[in-house]
Amino acid sequence: MDRLDALESFTAVVDAGSFSAAAERLGIAKSAVSRRVTDLESHLGVQLLRRTTRRLSMTEAGRDFHRRATLLLAEWEEAAQSVSEGQQTLRGRIRLAAPLSFGLLHLNPALTAFCAEHPGVVPDVDLNDRSISLVDEGFDLAVRIGYLADSTLIARALAPVRMVLCASPEYLARHGTPRTPRELADHQGLVYANVPESQQWRFTDREGHGESVRVPVRLRANNGDLLLDAAVAGLGVLASPTFLAYRVIAEGRLVPLLPDYRLSTAYAYVVYPSRRFVPRRVRVLVDFLLQRFGDHPYWDDGLPVADDVEAPLAR
Repeated sequence: MDRLDALESFTAVVDAGSFSAAAERLGIAKSAVSRRVTDLESHLGVQLLRRTTRRLSMTEAGRDFHRRATLLLAEWEEAAQSVSEGQQTLRGRIRLAAPLSFGLLHLNPALTAFCAEHPGVVPDVDLNDRSISLVDEGFDLAVRIGYLADSTLIARALAPVRMVLCASPEYLARHGTPRTPRELADHQGLVYANVPESQQWRFTDREGHGESVRVPVRLRANNGDLLLDAAVAGLGVLASPTFLAYRVIAEGRLVPLLPDYRLSTAYAYVVYPSRRFVPRRVRVLVDFLLQRFGDHPYWDDGLPVADDVEAPLAR
């Protein structure tokens, strides 16, 4: 049994979710993947995977072994890359997770540009708004927006996520234009569901005074694109991330509101496991993304948003 091949096959099965998908990813026959994993279990004397006709799952021993195997493979790749010729050529797979809307609008073109520079790198991207465990699910890095609860990850500030209050010209013609946050209590709110107290909008004026208003809900959803479409259709007032709304505002389909007030600003981070060896291709991609976005990302150009956000320290 080739132990390295066995480790690669086992982690590929776990990461891909099936033997068939792992075989396709590795470029070998499904039977070869199955044999390698079976031989590995026999060598260890423990069951790593539970196999049924409908699903595949890890045993407790399998979960622990997967974490350790992922680290071992990363260290092996780092060691091999450090002594190989042509160290400037990046090769290998990068598993990356990101929120759906941000991924489609901004990460996708960034990865396209990165791949053009580094044709030997193969991104494996999961665009999903669900909460993931990088270590347990075998991801190399992820883009996350907002509060970071997992202190075991290395986090680097990627870009500010500024908010803009906006509504369509048609909605404003029917309902009037609010001049203060307090007047929003008489308007229809389009509310993002995946945040605490989603109906409570908090503003800061130019003097730094805070004001909070509870907005009547016309539509609540857990997807920013859906809410943006509803705002363009004239359904209500929306507090949207500028990375999502910047195009329709530039086209005049939404109008920014309350220019003398600022909504709270979050941050987008790129995060990766705090292990000793991080593959060079991952480090290079992280640096590429940090340079591409930054403290004043391109989507904020021309928008009435404050540029006084202090970037959080990397950790």
